[in-house]
Amino acid sequence: MVIWRVALVALVLCGIGLLPWLTRTDPALTVLKARSADRAPTPEVLTAIRNELGLDAGPLRLLGQWLGGLLHGDAGRSWISGAEVLPSVVQAIGASLSLMAAALAVAGATVGALCARTLWLGSRGRIAGRRPGGSGAALLAALPEFLTASVLATVVGVQLGWLPALGWYGPQWMVLPALSLGLPAGAVIGRMLDALLPGAFAEPWALAAAARGLPGRSIARHALRRCVPALLPNLGLFVVGLTGGAVAVEQIFDIPGLGRSTLQAAVAQDLPVLQAGTLALVVLAAAAAGLARLAARLLIGPALRDGALQSLHRPSPPGRRVQPLLYGAALLAVIAVGLPRDPLALDTIARLQPPSPKHPFGTDALGRDVLARIAHGALDTLILALAISCAALLTGVLLGFLPRFSGPLVDTVNAIPPVLAALLVTAVAGSGSATPALAVAAVAWAPLAAHTSALLRQERATTHLLATRGLGARPLHLLRYELLPAVLPPVTRHALLRLPGTALALAALGFLGLGAQPPSPEWGLLLAENQPYAERAPWAVLAPAAVLALLGALAVTAADGVRWPGPFRRARPRRDRCSDIGAAPRSLPEPAQPLAEATQAPREEAVRGNAS
Repeated sequence: MVIWRVALVALVLCGIGLLPWLTRTDPALTVLKARSADRAPTPEVLTAIRNELGLDAGPLRLLGQWLGGLLHGDAGRSWISGAEVLPSVVQAIGASLSLMAAALAVAGATVGALCARTLWLGSRGRIAGRRPGGSGAALLAALPEFLTASVLATVVGVQLGWLPALGWYGPQWMVLPALSLGLPAGAVIGRMLDALLPGAFAEPWALAAAARGLPGRSIARHALRRCVPALLPNLGLFVVGLTGGAVAVEQIFDIPGLGRSTLQAAVAQDLPVLQAGTLALVVLAAAAAGLARLAARLLIGPALRDGALQSLHRPSPPGRRVQPLLYGAALLAVIAVGLPRDPLALDTIARLQPPSPKHPFGTDALGRDVLARIAHGALDTLILALAISCAALLTGVLLGFLPRFSGPLVDTVNAIPPVLAALLVTAVAGSGSATPALAVAAVAWAPLAAHTSALLRQERATTHLLATRGLGARPLHLLRYELLPAVLPPVTRHALLRLPGTALALAALGFLGLGAQPPSPEWGLLLAENQPYAERAPWAVLAPAAVLALLGALAVTAADGVRWPGPFRRARPRRDRCSDIGAAPRSLPEPAQPLAEATQAPREEAVRGNAS
């Protein structure tokens, strides 16, 4: 395990060290443009830069020198500014960790708000027949960081002026970025936890505690302790994502964090800064994963070892069927109305016009119809996001069933920001329209694999699985009838929860200049182009944001209906045995009799025999 993890880290660092040479560009020219864009790239100037940085020695020698200095506490000097790398990386880590702590507080409050109703009902024995959360929870769970940051910066920071939208100068500047990161993360974790809690409240210990008269608060606390271990791996991934993965949020709010520093170093090919930042992210990912595994072992370690757990995935009521149809119809209506319009038609007289009958969503800075650009961009964005989500689900489930192999791989992949993944994919496969899709697909499977592994670990330690195995069931039977029905539906719902985030990850790469280029109507480029005009024309940003929220609501409400094939069976009282005489045999046996009832029957027969 340790050797595999070290090999993965070495592979990532080698890929970063080879980045300028893989892109087939002259590193000296890139450094010169980053230092001074106006200076002419004469052969003499480029030769001086190569001699200064030692580029003629080759990438492997440079990487070896950097690693040798790192062992002595020297991460080198920036190729752009000439400053020492280690102090700047430590400062960026400090900003990212502060933002992460504030975002975790917001995420915790969001999880509590989403699960409060389930905890209250479960602690009082009223959980039967409970349906998932409503539209508000669906919209909240679907808000990706990039969209949330754009809306908060536009409305709260610019339009209302309640909080500062740019800079990093104190706690007041931390509120909007923390909300942007914490709300989506807490909503996804909250939805996953809310789906597990009914199973915990239906376990024998919870029923016995309620019958004994224990306080509902104590029962709710132990139900949380029972469910949290299944989510700890994803919580560790969110912790890493709140640091290095918050590139777009740090870019929007101008925060000097680790994600933004890594982005700037990657674009400028400043290898010492890029390598140090990536190594810090990988170490943070390994530490978070180790702490998550340790916490899970402390919470339910003996039960995992002894196989004494109950399955948390029980039959549940069907999800709402009307809401997904309404959201889908509204989204299709927006696309259908906008497709006949020309997304590239310019009208300089109608620049930044508010919504009107002629332009229902208004116009952008070039007079183009916003509705037309949203509709035409939806086709490519939605189809691509759905294909990536399906591929990520398949890859995540397959690798999740191989936890020893995929565990270190998940930690390493999750530590790589999508921006850096896009640059590496561009270096290997070349730039093109498929580059953002390949970059997002390369990292989108990691949370699903972690979720699969966590659920599989707990499901293998359940009593019914041990009993089935003891009766001689083969591994294929266990996989088909026990493991897949318990693991696949929640992981599929998780993938659907991430569908809007996948679409926005593609959009975020476009926003950062690594995706589609003008005049494409891609959604990320649409938000990036209209962001500077948010104060004069907020509809140009809020209209695509509303459509993205509609997509999120559709994905989340559709996820509530994901079930393993088979009808939902409501609990019904056991009939008297005499009524079963002459009836057709059932495919499944009735539950075992309670102990008191099983011992009472022989006594009654003995009494009748004596009386006769």
